[in-house]
Amino acid sequence: MKIYFANGLFALADRMFNEVVVDKIRKMDSNIEVYLPQENGDINDKMNYADSIKIAQEDNKELLSSDLIVAILDGDTMDDGVASEIGLAYGKEIPIIGVYTDLRQHGVENPEKLKAVGSIGENPFAYINNYTIGLIKMNGIVVNNIDSMLAEIRKYL
Repeated sequence: MKIYFANGLFALADRMFNEVVVDKIRKMDSNIEVYLPQENGDINDKMNYADSIKIAQEDNKELLSSDLIVAILDGDTMDDGVASEIGLAYGKEIPIIGVYTDLRQHGVENPEKLKAVGSIGENPFAYINNYTIGLIKMNGIVVNNIDSMLAEIRKYL
């Protein structure tokens, strides 16, 4: 099974997170191949140059040959490239596991938090684009932690 791992890759924190999570996925089963774009030096070694077409061609080739997409949705807004990858995967009916670990999603039953949503400028919950979430849910699932992500991947093995 081939998995395309979609997340930002420009900040050190993202690259380190990606390495740790992809290592967990790879250790699940020797039959899992994971494409992690940051490992593709032809397009992501920023000391070199790859134009937008080369980047799109390389990543599209890998995404379109994948059986499953894991898309990290965290950040102030999800990474633009991840949103594009979700759209392409949805259009090609490739299943998607969205991973959204933002701590602000907790406490959805707290009456004070629920009341605050009605006040201008007060939203104690994180927002994520509903259209993109809808695309994921129509052809996959959204989970809120790495263990749940691994459990969902197991269902596809």
